[in-house]
Amino acid sequence: MDQTPQHRLFGMNRIIFVIGLVSFLTDLSSQMIVPILPLYLTTVLHVQVATVGVIEGIAESIASILKWLSGWASDRYGKSKPLMVAGYALSNLVKPLFALSTTWGQILAIRLADRFGKGVRSTARDTLLANSTSKEERGRAFGFRRSMDALGAAIGPLVAVGILGWSGGNYQVVFWASAVPGILAVLLLIFFLKERSREKLPSTRRTLPKITFKNMNTRVIGFTLIATLFSIGNFSDAFLVLRAQDVGMAIALIPLAYLTFNLTSSLFSVPLGILSDRLGRKPLIVSGYLIFAAIYLGFGLVKSVGWIWVLFVLYGLYYAATEGIQKAYIADLVPEEQRGTALGTFNALTGMAALPASVLAGLFWQNFGPLVAFGSSSLLAVLAAILLLMQKDDRQVEKS
Repeated sequence: MDQTPQHRLFGMNRIIFVIGLVSFLTDLSSQMIVPILPLYLTTVLHVQVATVGVIEGIAESIASILKWLSGWASDRYGKSKPLMVAGYALSNLVKPLFALSTTWGQILAIRLADRFGKGVRSTARDTLLANSTSKEERGRAFGFRRSMDALGAAIGPLVAVGILGWSGGNYQVVFWASAVPGILAVLLLIFFLKERSREKLPSTRRTLPKITFKNMNTRVIGFTLIATLFSIGNFSDAFLVLRAQDVGMAIALIPLAYLTFNLTSSLFSVPLGILSDRLGRKPLIVSGYLIFAAIYLGFGLVKSVGWIWVLFVLYGLYYAATEGIQKAYIADLVPEEQRGTALGTFNALTGMAALPASVLAGLFWQNFGPLVAFGSSSLLAVLAAILLLMQKDDRQVEKS
């Protein structure tokens, strides 16, 4: 990590702070749409649940390939900001086009473009976060970004509810309004994120990073494979929305349930990130997997709307214990010049699991019911937690 003095805002590294604000605005824009999109598909366009799974799975898998390439490019050229600007701009400019869609094929095309942008930006952003912090504060930094991301995601559904109420349930107005915070995020990134140049690598180490596990230590490989197994059961949140509706929650309340999830995630991401800095990443990740298993089993068994609220709160706790901490864990285990590739490999493999996860969930639900869909995911989460516990304690690498 570059050890030159860093400007700080509100006690936070300036780079981390700006990335946090960009994440806040982008997720504010996204979460105006995400909670209502599956409802729009099923109630307005009359799309079957299995088709929703195909749309979400394909979109996330496309993003995963690009996360891989984004990590490689970030290491190769020593720059993250150009990839971040391109990715955030694409995602934030195409999402309002949902307002013009009249078929599920058009929805899929827009989702692909949105996820394309996410794939381009995500690993570059994570690499910049990792390289701008020391191991002792990395969990806090990733936790802060996740907290701001979740805060935007919490406010987004509230804005959507307000617009739906004001417009008489007009989904198109919500889609167009999502452009405002999205454009602000891109402008903030362009004008206020100042990326420091990385030190030039020695001539003997300038070979192109390969999209492979080659030269990575066994701890990184083992954890990435375990997280990928877990991700096969971690299907799209669209199914949580549909399950809430299936149990009997009013459509107008579903964005508010999503709000409770994101508020919980926002409140706990920084404290749990700091805890991971002090106690280690693995205990938090294992705990998160087990919480997830309980949540998904609960979604499969739930019969009343009251429990849906409880499960969404717990879901936020799971996110806080895993989403940022897993990336900090990967960054701890590799030297700086390999972080983009390692994070890209992790993001790609766990993300590619979204395709079978969402497709299988849709098929299981449609053919056997929600209990089979959610129960299968719960079992995979327990298995992943056991395998992670069995993995030898990790000697972390920090070469900055």
